[in-house]
Amino acid sequence: MVVPVCIETPTRFARYTVADGAAIALSTMCKLADPNTASAATGAAEPFAGILWEEKTLSDGLTMVTFAKNGVWDIQDCAAGGSTGAIVVMSGANLIRDAVAGDLLTGAVVGKREEDASAAEVTRIRLEVI
Repeated sequence: MVVPVCIETPTRFARYTVADGAAIALSTMCKLADPNTASAATGAAEPFAGILWEEKTLSDGLTMVTFAKNGVWDIQDCAAGGSTGAIVVMSGANLIRDAVAGDLLTGAVVGKREEDASAAEVTRIRLEVI
């Protein structure tokens, strides 16, 4: 699994609750759940919390961690690829895909492509988490 790589340092951050018993690698794309809790993303079009900005190791006592909400990142595309300017959503563990209309209403938007991508290629994304 390729984790996102930060290209342009974020300036917006948010803190979310995480499970003390969870281990989440630095730069992991995470999903948001109620109540204000984040965990590693595993599925497609899940509500996007952000990209983990600090390491979360197993049972380290941390229950609040920081997530990047903007910046420019290199993120691996899923099997489809896409075009510059397309809005993207999560498509599994540290993967993105072009959004469809229904994704725009679920909080799944990750950001916008800054370059074209072939299937499974790493592509430049401008994070735009609302």
